[in-house]
Amino acid sequence: MSNDAIAVPAPGANSKSSFLPLAMIAGMFFIFGFVTWLNGSLMPYLEVVLALTPFQASFILFSFYIAVTVFSLPSSWIIRKVGYKNGMAIGLATMASAALIYIPAAKTHWFGMFLIGQFMMGAGQTLVQTAVNPYVVKMGPEESAARRISIMGILNKSAGIVAPIVFTALILGGMTGHPTTTPTPEEIEQMASNLVLPYIYMALVIGAVAFLVKFSSLPELESEDDSSEKLPLRGALQFPNLVLGVMALFLYVGVEVIAGDTIGAYGRSIGFSNFSILTSITMTCMVIGYILGILLIPRVISQQNMLLVSAALGVFISLCIVFGSNESTSISSLFAFLGAPAIPNTILCIALLGLANAIVWPAIWPLALSGLGKYTATGSALLIMAIAGGAVVPVIMGALSTVIDRQTAYIVMTPCYLFILFYAAKGYKLRSWK
Repeated sequence: MSNDAIAVPAPGANSKSSFLPLAMIAGMFFIFGFVTWLNGSLMPYLEVVLALTPFQASFILFSFYIAVTVFSLPSSWIIRKVGYKNGMAIGLATMASAALIYIPAAKTHWFGMFLIGQFMMGAGQTLVQTAVNPYVVKMGPEESAARRISIMGILNKSAGIVAPIVFTALILGGMTGHPTTTPTPEEIEQMASNLVLPYIYMALVIGAVAFLVKFSSLPELESEDDSSEKLPLRGALQFPNLVLGVMALFLYVGVEVIAGDTIGAYGRSIGFSNFSILTSITMTCMVIGYILGILLIPRVISQQNMLLVSAALGVFISLCIVFGSNESTSISSLFAFLGAPAIPNTILCIALLGLANAIVWPAIWPLALSGLGKYTATGSALLIMAIAGGAVVPVIMGALSTVIDRQTAYIVMTPCYLFILFYAAKGYKLRSWK
């Protein structure tokens, strides 16, 4: 799931940019990234502790990302009732409560309780994001909003580099070699017990941030006029560039989640001992892609052409994963600072999808909303709901991996990138279904 800031302007006068509010908002985007990309380490971990199949493990992602679709509209209603700042505080408190659910889940080894925790975590994050995104635009000059959006995106993905490393240090400790084999019951019990204290810390930190937000001097934004939400859905659906953009974003979020959150499970399945840090490598590649986008767009290449390049690269890399070998490559030495030993070619290709994916989210949004006029708000809501791709596409891949081998199941990404390629080449230009 991409948690990057979405430029959703809110009415009202611009607030003067100040360091403290922006630092607080930046901290929340880091928390979003930490919680989201922790799934990449949690997934193979629970596969071991709970003896899950790849298909069962895919519901760890499904329960987290489906909450975005379920709670998108309720989040808007809550914010209209309590305000943006209180909405953020409530969302953060929900996330803190969700972190505490992992403790009895770990003690009882009950998979259903883990899924409840994941769903609550996703629901709380959806509420916070719905409230915080407008601040990124409004907390400074409008002409520099794009720069702030990019900074928040980099912070989000940087947290994805940190989260797996922290997970490995606090939860797996010196046990990183065991999960590639068959752990003993005692080792499984120790792994489950190791989950308790870090999630207590997480609940305390997120709870403290919720308290700070509630009693901070963060200025309140005016709520949007309810009339903007009464625009008919039928009117928005008359724009092919929007409908196809929603489909492209749905497929993109699916492949982004696969690249970030299944790489650890795949690494464990082929005997890679340090599998829990692999999400960090994908996120490193994604941050590099963000930086390249900031430097190159639009001075060197347009966002449309960058989307074309990204989609074509995604098609190529996804095929390399399916038909590649699990031999190690010397290129992996570039990631030695993350504590990674020599990385098999297939794993490196999965990580490199981060580079291909980085610009897709920010490029699809303006193309999909172009020309919508009064239907822009409705179009934005549809694009937000497309994040459900992060719930659906990994489950399809998980189901496919039970029929064919886990490596070949990555073929599910190829048609996704092909559709994004079509959208970048032609789909975004369409303004009529005739």
